[in-house]
Parts: sequence; C-alpha cells; structure tokens
Amino acid sequence: MIDDTLAKRNLTILVIAQAFLGAQMPMLFVIGGLAGQSLASNLCWATMPISMIVFGSMTTAPWLSQVMQNYGRKSGFFIGTFAAAVGAAICAYALNIGSFGLFLLGSYCTGIYMSAQGFFRFAAADTASAEFRPKAISYVMAGGLVSAIIGPQLVNLTTDAYVVPFVGVYMTIVSINVVGSGLLAFLKIPLPAKRAFDAPRGRTRLELLKTPRIAVAIICAMVSYSLMNLVMTSTPLAVVGCGFPQSSASNIVSAHVLGMFIPSFFTGHLIVRFGVERIIAAGLIILGLAGMVNLAGVELFNFYGGLILLGIGWNFGFIGATSMLAGSHSPEEGGAVQGMNDMLVFGMVTIASLASGGLMNCSGGTPVEGWISVNIAMVPFLALAGGSLVWLMRQGRATA
Repeated sequence: MIDDTLAKRNLTILVIAQAFLGAQMPMLFVIGGLAGQSLASNLCWATMPISMIVFGSMTTAPWLSQVMQNYGRKSGFFIGTFAAAVGAAICAYALNIGSFGLFLLGSYCTGIYMSAQGFFRFAAADTASAEFRPKAISYVMAGGLVSAIIGPQLVNLTTDAYVVPFVGVYMTIVSINVVGSGLLAFLKIPLPAKRAFDAPRGRTRLELLKTPRIAVAIICAMVSYSLMNLVMTSTPLAVVGCGFPQSSASNIVSAHVLGMFIPSFFTGHLIVRFGVERIIAAGLIILGLAGMVNLAGVELFNFYGGLILLGIGWNFGFIGATSMLAGSHSPEEGGAVQGMNDMLVFGMVTIASLASGGLMNCSGGTPVEGWISVNIAMVPFLALAGGSLVWLMRQGRATA
C-alpha cells in the first residue's frame, strides 16, 4: 500500500494557506475594478488593475516555476507573499495620492503572489501517489471555500476604515501576507532529483506542447480560467451599474467563489470515477449555462445564479485540466511544463480581464448592453475548448 502520510501533511498546510492567504484574491477582485474606476481618467481602463495582477502572474510563472524547481516550493511561496505585501502597500499609497500609474505597479506586484498561489495545486501533487493526486489537487483548491467567505466580508468591514475608500482593504491585505507567510515554513517537499549528466533529457517545451494530452489540458485550463475571469471582473461593475449597492456586488462575488471551491470536496473523486475528460466537458457545459443565465436578465437572482454556475464550471474545467496536465509529464519536466502552462493560462486571463472592462464600459451605451457583450464573448472560446477535448477523446478511441 502506498504511504501518502507526507502528502497529507503537506496538503493540510496548503489547504490552510489557501484559505487564509487566498482571502486576498476575492478581496482584490471585488474592489479592483471599482478602485480603478475611481482613479482612471478613462472608464474603459477601469479593470486595468485586475489585468495587471493577472499580467504579473503570467510574466512571473516561468521564472518562479524554475526557482521552485531549483530551490524548492517554499522559496517560491515566500517570494509570492513578500511581493503581495509590498504590492498592497504600494496600492494603498497610490490611492492616498490618487496615482493610477502607481496603483497599476502595486497590482503587478500582487500578480507575483497570484502566480505563487497557483502553484499550491502542483505542490499538493508533488508528494502524492498517482491515485491520491487528483484528490490532493481538488482538496487544496477547496481551501478557497474559507477565503470565499472571509474575503468579501473583510472588504465590507474595511472599505471605509480610512478616509480614502479602499485603503483599509489594502492595508488588511498587507497583514494577511505577513502573518500567512509563516504557515508555509512548515511544508516538507523535497527538491526534485537532479538529473544526472548522462541521463536522458526531458522533452523540450515545443515537444511538450506537441503532446496532444498536454496541449488540450492547457487549452481547457486557459479557456476555463479566462472565461471565469472575463465575467467575474465585470460583475461588480454590472451589479453597481444596474442600481444595486456595492454590498450586493460583494455578496455575489462571495457566492461565486463558493461555487468555485465547494465542488472541490468531490471533484477529485469524480475525476477518479468518471475520468478527467468527462469532468472537463461538464465544466465547459456549465460555463455555457452560466452565460445563458446572465443573458436572461439583470435581476439579483440572475447575477447570483450565473456567477455560482460560473464558479462550478471553472472548478470542473480547471481542476480537471490541472489533473490531466499533472499526469502527462515526468518529474524532471515539471518546472518547464508547469511554468509554461501558467504563463499561457494567465496570458489568456490577462487578455480576458482587459477585454472585460472594454466590453463592459465601452461596447454599449448602458451597463446592461455591456453585460450582454461580456457574456456573448464566451461563445467562441467554449467552442475552441470543447472542440479540442472532443478531438482528444476521439484520438484516444482511435488508439485503443
């Protein structure tokens, strides 16, 4: 029987870290667009701060993954929490002096943390057996359930704590990173074994991308994450623009993040039972249903229903794609393939978050028209991911 004692120990620490440190992400996504809207001279750039967070994650993933490959997961995670604390402090100062450019710089620093947090799921798989791996990935994502609850509530408590709106939120995020970084010191993840000089070399990045299973996993992860970000980024703007209070936007985002992480308690088991391809397919279908609910109206129950479905679809699509990727490469290829995956995923998410503000504020004369444009934009990307998954499944049948 395979002993997963160390894997379960590391998993416990990562779940707690995901819950506590991860609370800053829903906080940032609730207020990022609203704070940007208060600073930007052009409303089309209101979601630029969120785009800079994702862009920071995209550009950080390749080198941070290599740092973890060479010096261990903890080193990369500490870099992430330090950057997040610095970034939040810069954002707080930028709000005080009314500098949009400085606010974008702080947001970019926060993206370094977002990249580091993204590797929690791979860290959970590092010491796990093949059977336990999908469950470990799923459980560490489930830690976001707590962050989904406390993050938006912290926004409600701290938004007006200072004279300048949102400064209190960013100062709270500084504290979260300072305290939460101590959790990561308890991880015990051995460094990947160094490749002997005469050992066979792993595949190049191009060869990895040409591997059908890896390519489809990356495509499905890109689409699942970017569409979730596209719609979620616009949600606070749409809710407030349709006449509802900011507290409603916070509660809707909270419900969305609950939808993102509650399924994680059983997603891994579903993958083991039904296969990763079917779970990814279910995720893509649910994302499509989310868009349909959002297009059906702009009442609060539409926002709640659409955003909850959006979270569930992201969970199945993204965790399924991560599990597919984790089982498609050797340990020595981990640094290259994981960094490349997150660079491509968050590159697509950067484009989505930039497009979100433009579609929401500049594609129509009213918030309702902008919201419709955001949700219609999901269609071609769902077709891309669904088509690639069907192709992979047919390839598998043909091989069999």
